[in-house]
Amino acid sequence: MAEQTGNTGQTVNPWKVQGEIVDGKLQAIDYNKLVDQFGTRLIDQPMLDRLEKLTGVRPHVFLRRGLFFSHREFNKILDLYEKGKPFYLYTGRGPSSGSMHVGHMIPFLFCKWLQDVFGAALVIQLTDDEKFIFNPDLKIDDAHKFAIENAKDIMSFGFDPKKTFIFSDLDYMSGPFYKNVIKVAKSITTNQSRATFGFNDSDNIGKLHFVSVQASPSFSNSFPHIFGTANIPCLVPCAIDQDPYFRLTREVAQKLKYHKPSLIHAKFFPALQGPGTKMSASITTSAIFINDTPNQIKNKINKYAFSGGQDTAELHRLHGGNCEVDVSFQYLKFFLEDDEELALIEKQYSSGEMSTGQLKQKCIAVVQELVKGIQEIRATVTDELVDQFMNPTIPKDASMKPCVPQVQELKIE
Repeated sequence: MAEQTGNTGQTVNPWKVQGEIVDGKLQAIDYNKLVDQFGTRLIDQPMLDRLEKLTGVRPHVFLRRGLFFSHREFNKILDLYEKGKPFYLYTGRGPSSGSMHVGHMIPFLFCKWLQDVFGAALVIQLTDDEKFIFNPDLKIDDAHKFAIENAKDIMSFGFDPKKTFIFSDLDYMSGPFYKNVIKVAKSITTNQSRATFGFNDSDNIGKLHFVSVQASPSFSNSFPHIFGTANIPCLVPCAIDQDPYFRLTREVAQKLKYHKPSLIHAKFFPALQGPGTKMSASITTSAIFINDTPNQIKNKINKYAFSGGQDTAELHRLHGGNCEVDVSFQYLKFFLEDDEELALIEKQYSSGEMSTGQLKQKCIAVVQELVKGIQEIRATVTDELVDQFMNPTIPKDASMKPCVPQVQELKIE
């Protein structure tokens, strides 16, 4: 794990994720501290049992393994489903490169499962405006180009185009959506924005304003071609670092007499260098991209994936490895479907029976297969399909009916 100097607490916000530094060593993110700090609630077994009872479907692997671990009023979403009342899903992507990495896949894989289980409509916001505002070196045309390429990546995850609307902020910012942006902007003071995000006088005013843009898809009347003028509750699956945006959103919702969005939070997908940070598209050696070749995936994991093993093979056989910090094991925790196989790998690696090299080889095979499946579907994405997902003049089905996937399913439960 990367060496640092001094001792500092962990930092988690929409722009920086770093674990605590203790005696010069970067620690893994302490999620229990985040729950206390942010005021969210842990997803417990009774909630998972209720989810399974209501839907008749075993909870997703991300839920079973605690990878989606925290929530704000997810119980209210289950209440709506139990009563046969509609809700919709909202998640997003900040397009900072021409290809998404495998960490970006997590909320979309989970949303795909939620859409299939609940039959819910889904809106996906591509914040090309945010990336332009926050990156002084990014040109606005490049930000929009990245958004369209990322949209094609997202279409490869198997969403139903009849129930899914993907939009670029730069393209969609008008009409009812912009009206909500302005309503939200008027309801948030400069002091609130600064206190929540730590902005200062040298930050451009677009940064302070952007919270109103990310908040507005939480309100169903931002999408009249899907929901008309109805006030329908929203569930936002996202990484925990996005929660500050939605804490403000929930405050504003009350003022505007909208439903407060419910949230369900994911843990971070770790960078190759270790679990004290998250994978970043701007640091190529930290990330495995959806367009990486099998050989690139193999080389990145072999060269950069932080190991929880011992310094020598002899010590490893004696003491075993640490699965909590081993990146290859953490990737398998996200992407290996078989619970029994994962438990066996954890036992063998922890005891020293399995070597770091063997663990990396298993991780390489699983990630290569996952990325290959995405790439095969991505190659079939046409301009016509892009139009089906992104054209706001095409009506969407917002009813809660089981959806029929239009493209091949990924091998992720």
